Amino acid sequence: MGEAEMLNTPKKACLCNASILTLVFSGLFLICSNAYAADTSTGSYTFAWLSHNPFAYLFLALAMGYPLGRLSLCGISLGATAGTLIVGIAISFTAKTLYGMTFHIPGLVEDIALMMFMYALGMKVGPQFFSGFKRGGWDFFVIGLITVFSNFLIVFLGAKLVGLAPGYAAGIISGSYTVTAVMGVAQSAISSGAYKMPDGLTADVVGANMAAGYAISYVLSSVFIILLIKYLPTMFGHDPVKSAKDAEASFGSDKEALPGTSGSSKLGLSDLQIRSYRVDHSELTNQPLSVIHQNNPNASVVKILRGEQLIEANDDSVLKIGDIIGIMGEYSDLLKESEVTGNEVDEPRVRSVAIEVADIHIGAKSVHGKTLLELEEEIGFGVSVKALFRSGVPEHHLPDTVVETGDVIRLIGPEACINRVAKTLEGKPVVESSYTEVSFMSIALTIGYLIGHFSLTIKNIPFALGTSAGCMLMGIFVSWLRTRNPNFGGPTSEGARSFMNDIGLSFFVAVLASSVGPKILNSFQGSVIIWIALLGLAGALIPPFISWLYGYYIRKMNPVILAGTCAGSRNSTPGLNGIQDISKSAIAAIGYPVPYALTSALVLILGYIAMVFS
Repeated sequence: MGEAEMLNTPKKACLCNASILTLVFSGLFLICSNAYAADTSTGSYTFAWLSHNPFAYLFLALAMGYPLGRLSLCGISLGATAGTLIVGIAISFTAKTLYGMTFHIPGLVEDIALMMFMYALGMKVGPQFFSGFKRGGWDFFVIGLITVFSNFLIVFLGAKLVGLAPGYAAGIISGSYTVTAVMGVAQSAISSGAYKMPDGLTADVVGANMAAGYAISYVLSSVFIILLIKYLPTMFGHDPVKSAKDAEASFGSDKEALPGTSGSSKLGLSDLQIRSYRVDHSELTNQPLSVIHQNNPNASVVKILRGEQLIEANDDSVLKIGDIIGIMGEYSDLLKESEVTGNEVDEPRVRSVAIEVADIHIGAKSVHGKTLLELEEEIGFGVSVKALFRSGVPEHHLPDTVVETGDVIRLIGPEACINRVAKTLEGKPVVESSYTEVSFMSIALTIGYLIGHFSLTIKNIPFALGTSAGCMLMGIFVSWLRTRNPNFGGPTSEGARSFMNDIGLSFFVAVLASSVGPKILNSFQGSVIIWIALLGLAGALIPPFISWLYGYYIRKMNPVILAGTCAGSRNSTPGLNGIQDISKSAIAAIGYPVPYALTSALVLILGYIAMVFS
C-alpha cells in the first residue's frame, strides 16, 4: 500500500461510517417527523400504508437494522440481528402508540423464516456436530442444566422476594428465556385448575401479568443476550477469531474442507503444474501411456500435439518421435522431465488443460485393503490425490495409507482423467456448483417439521422438540450424510446457504418485533416495570454467565465453542449468530443443539411449576 493510500484509508473508513449513520438516522428522522408533524395526516398515511403492506415493514426493518447493527461504540456493535429487532420494535411501537395501528403478519412467514435459518445453520455445522457431541456432549448437557435451573431460581425466588403478583414469574421466565411456549404451559396450569386462584383474582388479570412480564423481559433479554454471548470471549482476554481457528483445527477442519461442504472443490495452493516437452527419446514410443505411467508415476501425460492435431491422452495412447506433450506433475518432478522425454518447448496448446477438484465415493470392493500407492498405480495417470476421508473424518493420505470401500477420495486432475478414475472406483465425481437443490431441501424441511411438531403430553405439559430444532437436526443430518457420501447431492453453494441463513433469521426477528413492540405499552405500570426489567435481565444474563464460568474455569472449553454452548442453553439463536459473526466462523454452533434441545423441554416444566406455586 502506498503512502497516499495509507493516508486516505482512515478518511474512507470515516466516510463509510458517516454514510451508514446518515442512512440509519435519515430513516429514523423520516419516521419521527411523520409521526410528530403538526398535520398528522402524513404520518397516519405512512403507518397505515405499512400496516396494510406488512412486507414493506419487514424490508424497511432489515434495510435500517443492518446498518444500525454495524455501527460501533468503543468497539462494541449490536450486530444485524439486534439492529433489526430494535428498528422493528421502534416502528411497531410508534405505529401503536400514536395511531393505534398494528402490523398483522401471517405466522406462516415467521415459521418459514425460522425453519429456513435453522436448516441452513444445521447444514453449516453438521459435519462437525457428531464429532463435537462425542467430545463435549456431557459438558453441553451440564451447561444446559446449569442455565435453565439458575434461570428458574433467579426469577421465581426474585418474584417472591419483591412481592410480584401471580403470573409475572411465569411471564418473566418465558421472556427472559425467549421461549414463548412457556406462557402457553403456564396458561394451561390456570385453565386445568392446577393453579388455585386466590379470591379476588381472575384469570384475565393473571394472563395480563404474564403478558407484561413476557413483553418487557423478552425485549431486554433478546438484545442484551446477543451482546453478552458475542463478547464473552473478548471479556476474558481471547481473540474470538483465533479461538475459532483453534477450534476448527481441533475438529480437523483447518486444512481440507470436508466432502459435501463449501470449498471442497477449490484447488487452493498446489505445486502441480503442466509443462510442454518434445518427445525426442525412442524409449517413450511404441508403448501405451498406461505402461509409461507405471514407470514414471510422478508425472502424467495429459495432452498430445501431433502435427496440428490435438489428442486427449488416454491409457492406450502411443507416443511418437516429434510429438509435443503436456505433462502434469509437481514442479520438482517436472524439472527432470527433459532427461526422460526431450527438450522443453513453449507450446500453450498442450498446457491449456482445465484442472478440477472432485470427490469420489469409493464403491469398488476390488480396491479395499490396497495402499494409496497401489491404488494410484491401478487407477491410472493424470490425477493426484489431494485428500482422503473416512466416515467424514480426514485421513492421512500417505503412500502406505490403506484404502477402504466407502472412503471418499479427493482428486486433482483433468476432467477426462477424473471421470476415468471414477469409473474404476465405481463412483461418480462430485464437484461444487451453484445448484441449490430446492427439492432436497424441501423434503428435509418437511421431515424436520414433522419431527419437531410431534409432541407428547404428560400431566398437561406438552413435550416437543420444536419445528425449528427439527429442521436444524435435518440440516445436520443432510450435511453429515453428504460428508460421508457426496453422491447424496454434493456440496450446497455457500452463497445460497449463507443467504438462506441471513434472510431467514432477519425475517424472523422482524416479524417478532412487530408483535412484541405494541405490547410494551401495556407493561408500563408503576414500579412493577422496574422489577420486571431487573429480574428479566438477571434471568437472561446471569445463568449463561454462570455456565460460562463452569465451562471456562472448570472444563477448560474453547471460548468460542463455549459461547455457542451458552447460547444454546439460553435458547438464543441470535446470540449464536452474534458469536459466529465476531469469530468469523460457524464452529460455535457445535455446542448449540444439545443444550438447546434439553432446555427447550425443561423450561416448559419449570414455567408450569412457577405458575402452580406462584
